Amino acid sequence: MLIGCVIDKTSISAVESFKELSLLYDIVDVEDSSDMDFDVILTLGGDGMMLRALHIFMQSDIPVFGMNRGSIGFLLNQYSTKNLLSRIEKASVAALKPLEMKVTDSNGIIHSHLAINEVSLLRETHQAAKIKISVNGEVCLNYLVADGVLVSTPAGSTAYNYAVGGPIIPTNANVMALSPISPFRPRQWRGALILRSDIVHLEILDMEKRPVSASADAAEVRDARIIEIKERSDIKLSVLFDSDDRLESRATKEQFI
Repeated sequence: MLIGCVIDKTSISAVESFKELSLLYDIVDVEDSSDMDFDVILTLGGDGMMLRALHIFMQSDIPVFGMNRGSIGFLLNQYSTKNLLSRIEKASVAALKPLEMKVTDSNGIIHSHLAINEVSLLRETHQAAKIKISVNGEVCLNYLVADGVLVSTPAGSTAYNYAVGGPIIPTNANVMALSPISPFRPRQWRGALILRSDIVHLEILDMEKRPVSASADAAEVRDARIIEIKERSDIKLSVLFDSDDRLESRATKEQFI
């Protein structure tokens, strides 16, 4: 089994872990061997390294097994040098599907990016954003005045979405979260659960006075005008978890912390 490794090289523990593992297994740094035909990708770092690896190998259909050398590690397994090949072979598979964000900016240029966790809109200045929200072509909110709004996948629902008060969603649920960020008007709106097949349209109102940026994970587009968000059901990302610590059970446990 040939294992390619994505390493957080700003982390001493991740770098040292790679040295340990490479003495025991057939593991190579993907930065030194990007043209090799890997059987599995290993990540060493935090959840950010897992997201980076999933973006790098988005179209490759190579499963990814992460080991935590960071902090939270929601998408990661515990670090150990023992029985790595057996752990990978026996691992359960969580199939994640990304969101596609298409942004038309103030100059009419269209940008497209994929997100594994969420697509988020944020105000660029001291002025609150003013956003019209439509789902499947039907206007749901004529305007939301807030710091922003986000659409989260189930896998990303425990991250930024949860931090702004959005719900944690079981990873096998057929819904995603539409959550406001510090909403001011309407005061009573606290977000919605929508189907993963739904298409969300966000229109930035008063954009010259209230400019907004749109981000798909780490990819940001400034001065957004129109944003379309939908799930890319044709792309499947395979994330591996130890068989006794499945992603589905983690999402359940997170709701009781």
